[in-house]
Amino acid sequence: MGQMLTCVSPIDGSVFAEREALDLETARAEVARLRAAQGAWAARPLAERIELVMAGVAAVGAMNDEIVPELAHMMGRPVRYGGEFGGFNERASHMAAIAEESLADIEVGEDASFKRYIKRVPHGVVFVVAPWNYPYMTAINTVAPALIAGNVVALKHATQTLLVGERMAAAFHSAGVPEDVFANLYLGHDVTSALIAEKAFDFVNFTGSVGGGQAMERAAAGTFTGVGTELGGKDPGYVMEDADLDAAVETLIDGAMFNSGQCCCGIERIYVHESRFDAFVDKAVAIVKGYKLGNPLDPDTTMGPMAHERFAQEVRMQIAEAVAEGATPHIERFAEDDNGAYLSPQILTNVTHEMRVMRDESFGPVVGIMKVASDEEAIALMNDSEFGLTASLWTQDLERAARIGDQLETGTVFMNRADYLDPGLCWTGCKNTGRGGGLSIIGYHNLTRPKSYHMKKVTS
Repeated sequence: MGQMLTCVSPIDGSVFAEREALDLETARAEVARLRAAQGAWAARPLAERIELVMAGVAAVGAMNDEIVPELAHMMGRPVRYGGEFGGFNERASHMAAIAEESLADIEVGEDASFKRYIKRVPHGVVFVVAPWNYPYMTAINTVAPALIAGNVVALKHATQTLLVGERMAAAFHSAGVPEDVFANLYLGHDVTSALIAEKAFDFVNFTGSVGGGQAMERAAAGTFTGVGTELGGKDPGYVMEDADLDAAVETLIDGAMFNSGQCCCGIERIYVHESRFDAFVDKAVAIVKGYKLGNPLDPDTTMGPMAHERFAQEVRMQIAEAVAEGATPHIERFAEDDNGAYLSPQILTNVTHEMRVMRDESFGPVVGIMKVASDEEAIALMNDSEFGLTASLWTQDLERAARIGDQLETGTVFMNRADYLDPGLCWTGCKNTGRGGGLSIIGYHNLTRPKSYHMKKVTS
């Protein structure tokens, strides 16, 4: 028997699922099977590809009653939140709706002598490496538009959510998407790197850690294979003096704590104008004290365990270091905190950017809140990060928010909202958050390549 991929449930530390990883030769054969089918898939009418993909999406929705508790077992999200199908369907539906326009030829000009245009053609084999924190939504961001654009897709899912790729592939196949067009592959790190290094794929889309993204780029070095990455984040919120305070507190604290803080664009730092600081902190503490930490299969639970004990221990370490360096914790330890995957949420004040909790990605239920005196101070602090995914601005003044947004080093600027992917906008980042972009028309451009046609007419 080869390498085993094992999902350990954060609920109780038991093994929830195991699958054997493919060896390199078997993996090569699987990718070759996909490549052989790509031309025929791309030759199908666009409308047919869209119909099949959306039928696959609907088939995933039909599994939701099974998927929701399965996610709780694999990564700890409480069943009360109902899974991810709403966002999964919204993103796929939007990409289907804009496909014809996004993939249309770009007409450059035609006269009696020449016809010139640019086509968007599929890369070929797209490799999607998806994370565990929102395993269905992050995967569909690329899977749906890649298939619609005429690519074939190999999906490798995180071991922590081992069964997600299997379910997605089964659903899409049941809806009529051929098995040699969309495949779920169980791969270890070494085989993954080897396949990329030998140009098995034409485009790689990776969502995960900075270290994981670096490994993808190292594997692809010199191959000229495109690599799109969405990596870490340390997303800030800024609450100005004219903000709707109740809305700001509710949204930013939910953005910091939902999914046990395990959100790509979760709020990890909050800067509040000094005139609203005390009121903001009081309201935030009251919200967090009302959470119920516990078994995610219990419908009364509002905060489940973190996906793995080692993730929780990193957050505990960041909190302990910050407190030792002078930060003030505001939440007493919950009775259900077991020093393992079940972790108490925490709000910290008296924090500084010398503390790791304000610099390193936490990816857990902790947020530091700092007082600021001006927009200039807030901008400097928000930009003082190696990451750049989103920033959330709270004000009633749209022009002020836009002006501040123009000065921020980030992929998305929110005003009066946070922690959301609008499929009409490009999902992108800068600095150590990675490069590339998904969703929107730009998502289609990244999943295809331009091909130019310069046609000289024969005239008598």
